[in-house]
Amino acid sequence: MVLAQILISTFIVSLISLIGIFTLIIKDKLLSRVLFCLVGFSAGALIGTTFLHILPEVIEVAAGMAVFYNVILGIVIFFLLEKYFYWRHCHDGICDIHAFIYLNLIGDSLHNFIDGMIIAVSYIVSFNLGVITTLAIILHEIPQELGDFGVLIYGGFSRRKAMLYNFISALVAIAGALTGYFISDITTQFSNFILPLTAGGFIYIAASDLIPEMHKQTNLKRSNLAFIAFLLGIIFMALARKFLAECFF
Repeated sequence: MVLAQILISTFIVSLISLIGIFTLIIKDKLLSRVLFCLVGFSAGALIGTTFLHILPEVIEVAAGMAVFYNVILGIVIFFLLEKYFYWRHCHDGICDIHAFIYLNLIGDSLHNFIDGMIIAVSYIVSFNLGVITTLAIILHEIPQELGDFGVLIYGGFSRRKAMLYNFISALVAIAGALTGYFISDITTQFSNFILPLTAGGFIYIAASDLIPEMHKQTNLKRSNLAFIAFLLGIIFMALARKFLAECFF
């Protein structure tokens, strides 16, 4: 019964990745204008997720310098991954598909895996805690998934391909849920290692890929809109943390 509750909740969370379906009714010209703002929003959401959600959560239960070493390790790993994807997919500096979208998918998959583990452990403790945790993750995922979808489109994927890959990435949460259910006794230690790696990856993606993309915009109006979207991504994550703290925890 508990396993069924875990899987249903995790699948519901995974469905949020299909939020980009609304873009199917938007004309290409309008979408091209919105995409740059979504890149800015995603950069802000990644920064907000890292410093307002992931790192505070890890630091609460894992004291010491190990957390920060793992963050640095995450940055190094994602740097090496990007070098590989750039070498694999770009020739003479020309990239049909930007390497950073693969980094985004990897980072999001790791994050989703941990979310699934957290949902599983919460339901093992109690049904009420499982429901609350699921709601918290849903509120946290909506802005990030919207930004992720925008990044995939901006990086070269079609709308349908972006939705498919984003959904596959989200389904990794189910693997995390099953892992959390069957190894609940060591889940905390495992997540305390993976979460800082994910944080490092998110920092790398935002700082070395998405923010530099924002600097490429020469139109002052669009550049300002992208910067406002960047701030909104951070603000949304800050408000989400405040709301979750007051209403659920």
